Amino acid sequence: MLDQILNSPFNQGLEALLLLPVLIALEAVLSADNAIALAAIAQGLEDKKLERQALNLGLLVAYVLRMLLILTATWVTKYWQFEVLGAAYLLWLVFQYFTSDEDKEHHHHGPRFTNLWQAIPTIALTDLAFSLDSVTTAIAVSKQTWLVLLGGTIGVITLRFMAGLFIRWLGEYVHLEDAGYCTVALVGVRLMVRAINPDLVPPEWLMVSAIALLFLWGFSKRTAPDTATEVEVQEVQIDTREQVEKR
Repeated sequence: MLDQILNSPFNQGLEALLLLPVLIALEAVLSADNAIALAAIAQGLEDKKLERQALNLGLLVAYVLRMLLILTATWVTKYWQFEVLGAAYLLWLVFQYFTSDEDKEHHHHGPRFTNLWQAIPTIALTDLAFSLDSVTTAIAVSKQTWLVLLGGTIGVITLRFMAGLFIRWLGEYVHLEDAGYCTVALVGVRLMVRAINPDLVPPEWLMVSAIALLFLWGFSKRTAPDTATEVEVQEVQIDTREQVEKR
């Protein structure tokens, strides 16, 4: 019955209304690991104000790249080399993280930046690499390009909101950054496998389940109260300073 309704030439609007929530939900689910990766990258600036600016400008560039990817998706999907490059980039980020020197609390760290303009292209390229996976999924759900573009737009907005939350949570939970980079590794391996042999790619539900388990581990242990309080105090001080500067 649903197939007959969707296939009717008089119900294209109804199809869009049914598919748009699905695309938004897919973007939200597939953006969780992306958001934590971008939050960890932004933290490389070690300044809360610059972190916000890097996310805003980096995702603005990422939005343009994502729209271009959607518009050229039919062409891009013909070349497995794009997926290999995306996978290699994500796996390089993971390798760089887990081989970095540990701090006094025995935590690894992501890339470090000396200025804002070093962080912006890294954020944009990371989102582009993730988009190779999410855009392919979105195209499979709907062949209507405008609908996928709208879903991608909402996805970027959601991503900015989620990344802002993760920046705060990374200072509160001990294992969250490690869990985030493990999910990045999963996406990188998935892209590599799909480039080599698409038939070996695990089903979407298995990928989502693995990411959910990693996030459960990531949120399983909070930092010491004094450390969390110190982070909150720093954020309050920064917000207060920004308000004074605006006046």
